[in-house]
Amino acid sequence: MAEAPAETSPQNARPGDGTPLPIPVAPLSPLGVRHGRPRWTRPRTWPQQWLNLIAYWCASRLVMLALLRRGAGDIALEVHEYYHHWSHVLSQGSFPIGDVTWQYPPGAALVMTAPNLLPGLSYLQAFVLLMFAADAVTLLALLRAGTGRPGHSTAGAWFWALGLPLMLQLAYARYDILVTAIGVLGLLAMPGRPLRGGALAGLGALIKIWPALTVLGTPRGRATRHAWAAVLSSAAAIFLLLATVFRGALDFLAAQHHRGVEIESLGGTALNLARLVGWPGRVELRYGSMEYLGPYVSSVARASLVLTAISFAWLLLWRLRARRWTPATPYDAALTAVLLFTVTSRVISPQYLVWLIGLGAACLTVRSTTQRPVAIMLLLAAAVTTVDFPLFFGAVVNSSWQGFAVLALRNGLLLAATLLSCVRLWRAAC
Repeated sequence: MAEAPAETSPQNARPGDGTPLPIPVAPLSPLGVRHGRPRWTRPRTWPQQWLNLIAYWCASRLVMLALLRRGAGDIALEVHEYYHHWSHVLSQGSFPIGDVTWQYPPGAALVMTAPNLLPGLSYLQAFVLLMFAADAVTLLALLRAGTGRPGHSTAGAWFWALGLPLMLQLAYARYDILVTAIGVLGLLAMPGRPLRGGALAGLGALIKIWPALTVLGTPRGRATRHAWAAVLSSAAAIFLLLATVFRGALDFLAAQHHRGVEIESLGGTALNLARLVGWPGRVELRYGSMEYLGPYVSSVARASLVLTAISFAWLLLWRLRARRWTPATPYDAALTAVLLFTVTSRVISPQYLVWLIGLGAACLTVRSTTQRPVAIMLLLAAAVTTVDFPLFFGAVVNSSWQGFAVLALRNGLLLAATLLSCVRLWRAAC
């Protein structure tokens, strides 16, 4: 009987010995396709789940745009009266010096002037188009981050698509959605590309401070050094550029320093209750928001600053005590940090929920996140925020029982979400 030929493996195959050489197969990319053009750039290859998500996103955003066009409550008044005016001032080479409503870091100048670069559109139309684009970029980034890698999920993309419409048209009438896009892109880039992630965080911090907190959860060692150095260097470089181009780059600090207790903050909720039971304080428009004036307001404002300092100390303690890092830790830590600084702030504007929805979405791109119940609470808080503003805002300003109930529910949800976020982050890492 003839002996069966010895099995030849691809490793011992030699040219010219009659053994067919193996056909080389390209390794799979993180998105589950061969090296070459990524799957996410080829819509014809998208799975049904992606198509369902994008169809919902398109439909919900059309509703948001329709609400904005309808102009109910003139929710875009801030864009008309403030952003557009500031863009004119900036075009003359100066920040709005002496304008107490200008309370934004120098990088906000980039946002205010960007709509002027789009020809053929009014300022509002160009602004909304930019926010719409930021929304779309955020969705695609979350979808890409949650697809094709073990332990990742598209739940984050769905959370963003479902959460933002709870704010109705407000998200497109403020620039927080653009800052959120920068913060989320930097956070998603942090694990693999800490330099890029840190540079984006630095850019975001020059626009609205909080994106600097997204580097808090980077793993110890090289990743942290690269991310933190990139934050500082990119923020410094952008600041120097803007300070060279525009006069009065630090003028915003004076307005921030003199801000009081805004009616929608946690301190404002306490003063709302006090007003209902006889406290003689009043509400006035100051520094661009509705603030309380009267006895003990300054004490409440100082208490808020003390709580912010305590929150920062707790975050540093967590960072020093943390021993376990998972793929979700950078995202979870970012959400916890921003929640802490939001609830202890003297101001909690409705659009701040856009930041939290974005960071919650980033957490949900990783299945091992500890923040899933926190994210659910944020969805509820976003829905109640819409009841607060614009639906019941008059009742909140007038300190009625209905306004207090709505505000107490929203801020109660935010406070509970913050405490739960801290506990779950600590238990997972320490």
